Amino acid sequence: MTGMPFEYAVLRVVPRVDRGECVNGAVLLYCQAAGFLGARVRADLTCVAALWPAADLDSIRAALATAADVAQGRADVGEAGAAEPGRRFRWLTAPRSVVIQPGPVHTGVTDDPAAELERLAQRMLG
Repeated sequence: MTGMPFEYAVLRVVPRVDRGECVNGAVLLYCQAAGFLGARVRADLTCVAALWPAADLDSIRAALATAADVAQGRADVGEAGAAEPGRRFRWLTAPRSVVIQPGPVHTGVTDDPAAELERLAQRMLG
């Protein structure tokens, strides 16, 4: 396959919505042509604590880990995890929390969705 379209979005961590500051917490990539949905999560949340020292980092880690589990298609995380990749991507990019907020969905073309996800993760998550 060559030149497959993909979609990606960033899950932003917004520890204090009243201040509007955010940190990229995860990146999601969906490629329908390849049947691929993947997620990479920020490992270090020190920057979130810098924005708000009282942030519940354990809950934020758990929410980002659950998003990664849904992307991976783990049925043990519920109905969303058992859905096909496109539905899981739409579920993950739908607003449902004030602390973990999906950014806009962007598009691109790639020959290798997994490598593209790694490239985006390096760029977006540092």
